[in-house]
Amino acid sequence: MIKVVRGNPTPEELAAALAVVRARAAAATAVPSGAAAARPRDSWADPARLAARAVPRPGPTAWARTYWPG
Repeated sequence: MIKVVRGNPTPEELAAALAVVRARAAAATAVPSGAAAARPRDSWADPARLAARAVPRPGPTAWARTYWPG
């Protein structure tokens, strides 16, 4: 069941949205369940790249260390 929560879409917009949902559902059922887990992770999605360097510990002078040049 699809329910429009906000806005007033035209019938064409609803048909386009439904086509996308049905295509995604068909693609999800076409992929075997073990194939998604075997796929390697992209490096851009790795959370470790965001913490490449040490972050300062919070404390009384943390406001002065919020800008790190370089």
